[in-house]
Amino acid sequence: MLLTIDVGNTHTVLGLFDGEEIVEHWRISTDARRTADELAVLLQGLMGMHPLLGDELGDGIEGIAICSTVPSVLHELREVTRRYYGDVPAVLVEPGIKTGVPILMDNPKEVGADRIINAVAAVDLYGGPAIVVDFGTATTFDAVSARGEYAGGVIAPGIEISVEALGVKGAQLRKIELARPRSVIGKNTVEAMQSGIVYGFAGQVDGVVRRMKGELADEADEVTVIATGGLAPMVLGEASEIDEHEPWLTLIGLRLVYERNVSRM
Repeated sequence: MLLTIDVGNTHTVLGLFDGEEIVEHWRISTDARRTADELAVLLQGLMGMHPLLGDELGDGIEGIAICSTVPSVLHELREVTRRYYGDVPAVLVEPGIKTGVPILMDNPKEVGADRIINAVAAVDLYGGPAIVVDFGTATTFDAVSARGEYAGGVIAPGIEISVEALGVKGAQLRKIELARPRSVIGKNTVEAMQSGIVYGFAGQVDGVVRRMKGELADEADEVTVIATGGLAPMVLGEASEIDEHEPWLTLIGLRLVYERNVSRM
């Protein structure tokens, strides 16, 4: 089986692939203070619950693919692969890794590894042109050209960041549950904030995507818009420009990158 690990600023998502099928997945908090040994214990606890894997760390794992937006965590995961999975091929997404997606940026090294991996999966699943909207710590919009190139993107504050900012900066506001309100016009402060978050972000997505479509293709219908990320379900029913929802897009991209690189190792 292939173990895929996507380390984000807030959460880390892990997935187990049996061939092309994802058979198990987990979401944990990202903690930059965790050591390699702590990460190994955490992995053993999670994977020990899966019936197709053995009791010992590494049993049943035939390959590992990792991308991280947190350098310190990537460093520790590199140590995990060396100490605990020494005989298992491991692909860590970093400069020099073959993705198959050209990066049309002023400085390609500035682009987060997860955004490139999302583009890889988008091209494979839907072709280009495409736009990936990833609802994470930040809400990112990534453009893929008709030729399968990473053309650039947009970065906006994420949903959770916005909610926290309202609670901290608003004198009479507080942190709220992220949930859909009964109606757009809130009847109390909590519902009013929930409405602003849900419908405000849906409007942001539609507005940004429409502008990106105008630069990506002659016809807007040519562009496939894919939503991913843990908070995507919050706006899926309200953002009219989203065509597809693929919650495991980054993990799928990691599987593809692993397959393109493991034969070169």
